[in-house]
Amino acid sequence: MRALQYRAIGAAPELVEIETPEPGPGEVRLKVTAAGLCHSDWFLMGLPAEQYVYGLPLTLGHEAAGIVDKLGPGASGVAVGDAVAVYGPWGCGHCHACRQGRENYCVNAAALGIAPPGLGAPGAMAEYLIVDDVRHLVPLGGLDPVECVSLTDAGLTPYHAISSSLSKLWPGSTAVVIGVGGLGHVAVQILRAITSATIIAVDVDDDKLALATEVGAHRTVRSDPDAASRIRELTGGVGAEAVFDFVGAAGTVQLAREVVAIDGAVQIVGIGGATLPTGFFSTPFGASVRAPYWGSRSELEEVLDLARSGSVRVHVERFSLDEAPEAYRRLHEGDIRGRAVVVP
Repeated sequence: MRALQYRAIGAAPELVEIETPEPGPGEVRLKVTAAGLCHSDWFLMGLPAEQYVYGLPLTLGHEAAGIVDKLGPGASGVAVGDAVAVYGPWGCGHCHACRQGRENYCVNAAALGIAPPGLGAPGAMAEYLIVDDVRHLVPLGGLDPVECVSLTDAGLTPYHAISSSLSKLWPGSTAVVIGVGGLGHVAVQILRAITSATIIAVDVDDDKLALATEVGAHRTVRSDPDAASRIRELTGGVGAEAVFDFVGAAGTVQLAREVVAIDGAVQIVGIGGATLPTGFFSTPFGASVRAPYWGSRSELEEVLDLARSGSVRVHVERFSLDEAPEAYRRLHEGDIRGRAVVVP
């Protein structure tokens, strides 16, 4: 089969021919119908050799949807032909977090060598994908896999962050979304769907701010040296009860610190590498700072339900597997409006 792999430190991903995998005991093979691209892929491909821990060669793609193609010995609960999405943050299945469906916070995964597809295990940028356990499959229920595959990360991750801040998002509150790219434009829609908060979208790109308005932002602010003062003005000087930073760079976490309200919440979702100290002389009284990771299995089901209701829709650019290297180049250059999806 064909697969897009990261094969050498610092090199661009390559389209190669590899052996079609066979499912082992309890495993399921999917014929991939859609695979999403993510900035996390570029993050790991940008790591120096001494920090890279994901194995080489690595088939990319941690956002996956497909058709059940073959069951390994002992696998049950799905049938050949079922259309499914893949829950990506695989855990041990036995710790307290995993038993709650919160495998994104599994305490044993690292020690056991369990890794998500595309982030250690072979990913979905290929014609076939092996899924380690049936519990990591969620029925698509009639959803278009290409339109919805990105919800397995670009929907699930902001949904998890927003859900954990719902107590701050009462009617009359304000939510700030910093970075209105692949995850941010979905976050705006989720906020509109499950809260009554006023949404302020922030970005350096006018086209992305226009997209934010299209998908439901009440206000937009260009990310520049005056952004904090404008957000403070829009909130009557109070600040935002919840700030969701989908960039995570030094400038954006500083902006989050400047605009979060007393007793508010900052969620640093982006992996730009910056940190935000919190304490009496850093953040407002009572403000919390959190770095959420992905989401739970039940939250993925809820995100897909929002898609079925029409409340959430990912703006997608489609690419063939042959075009995947070009798609990654455009993603790296910030030239994707919404989310890029490869259709093998």
